[in-house]
Amino acid sequence: MSVPILEMKNITKQFPGVKALDDVSFKVERAQIHCLVGENGAGKSTLMKVLSGVHPYGSYEGEIYLDGELQTYRSVYDSEKAGIAVIYQELALVPEMMVYENIFLGHEIRSGINVDINETIRQTVDLLKKVRLEVNPSMKIKHLGIGKQQLVEIAKALSRKARLLVLDEPTSSLNETDSENLFFLLRELKKEGVTSILISHKLQEVMSVADKVTILRDGQSVITLNNNNGEVNEDVLIKNMVGRSIENIYPPREELPVGEVIFEVRNWNAYDPRLERQILKGVNINLKKGEILGITGLMGAGRTELAKSIFGNTDGYQIEGEILVNGEPVRFSAPSNAIKSGLAYVTEDRKGNGLILIQDVKTNITIANLKRILNRGFLIDENAEIRDAREYRESLDIRTPSINQLVLYLSGGNQQKVSLAKWLYVQPEIMILDEPTRGIDVGAKFEIFTIMNQMVEQGMSIIMISSELPEILGMTDRIYVISEGVVTGELMTKEADQEIIMRYATM
Repeated sequence: MSVPILEMKNITKQFPGVKALDDVSFKVERAQIHCLVGENGAGKSTLMKVLSGVHPYGSYEGEIYLDGELQTYRSVYDSEKAGIAVIYQELALVPEMMVYENIFLGHEIRSGINVDINETIRQTVDLLKKVRLEVNPSMKIKHLGIGKQQLVEIAKALSRKARLLVLDEPTSSLNETDSENLFFLLRELKKEGVTSILISHKLQEVMSVADKVTILRDGQSVITLNNNNGEVNEDVLIKNMVGRSIENIYPPREELPVGEVIFEVRNWNAYDPRLERQILKGVNINLKKGEILGITGLMGAGRTELAKSIFGNTDGYQIEGEILVNGEPVRFSAPSNAIKSGLAYVTEDRKGNGLILIQDVKTNITIANLKRILNRGFLIDENAEIRDAREYRESLDIRTPSINQLVLYLSGGNQQKVSLAKWLYVQPEIMILDEPTRGIDVGAKFEIFTIMNQMVEQGMSIIMISSELPEILGMTDRIYVISEGVVTGELMTKEADQEIIMRYATM
């Protein structure tokens, strides 16, 4: 029997007050695609940081073997030198640098003391062919879409002779076409002897691409399944990930009558002066009291741009059109105006724009509505802030040892709950949720969907923006489809399916 390319034995990693990994063992056969799955906080990323040297030798218990030899990585440089490359969700590329500069950054090809640009470009062209990416190697990274940037990251890894690729949620920001292209590439690299470890929350893609699947739960390795033997299906994955069966990931909602239109956007046009193009063209949508309205479409269709342009236009688009709240015309020159009119917006980018990661849970929950806890008009009532933060932690089941915990250290699902709590704290009538389940696991998704149902049952109305069609079909009452900045279809959810939606999305 051949020696596995990677074997991690009895890995235990502790942080102050938390045992992130508890005696985890993980084995990967060479030239396979091995998926690593589990709920947020299960320990997947920590395990890979141990492997890559982010958590250096001596900071954890256990052993790492590569090709049967004990490894003691004291830095990321050590693991890269051994042939391990980790590609994170937040891509490590320099936007202002060219493709070829990014690929060979840190291990430049030199002729004497100078960088050999001609040879660098020649080798870059070869690497781009290998990852099936047709771009000018002298193009700046910032001009490439996220799918192409992902392929540049893989080319960068291959330039370092990587034998083991680790991809952390690589499709979280990719459309379906780019995702399929990525998986095709991983299968082709497998034929050439490259092994891949894929961390993903998307169970359908795990089942489609994996040779084997290892599941972590609460910092422990639960089971390894062989997909080639038919051991992997959605029910088995969910049960082992969350420790229980989830019969329906979309929880039932109490059937309540939908009311009158409370929010309307009419003939909405937006022009982006930076891109020098019109991004929204004559958009008309409305939201009724007590409904969950879905907005979907392919990446770049204009979904997030619509939300941002409505909610204070923080990106500085040139706008024409009307907004009506409860029949009254309004125009929001800043998010604060939108909040005063009863709107809240949970951004798709919780780490970049939604939360202050270096602040604690308490501060993040109350920051959007400080007037609620001001004492004598100008001082924060700390007791009131603690009381309110605790109340939201309990009602949304935010799993944190303390409301004084930095948000940075929470799992993705719990960060998303803090983001929801922040905007629920402003007591809105209308909540815009932009990709509310991006980058969170199936158990956390169920909890977010349950919270959404509770919000509607308490009288709120929701606009849910999502590229995940099963979520749109599973959670909404009505759907608008956007394609290239234009609303191409309006559907009652009970009359829609994925094929119909995709037909409108590609018009």
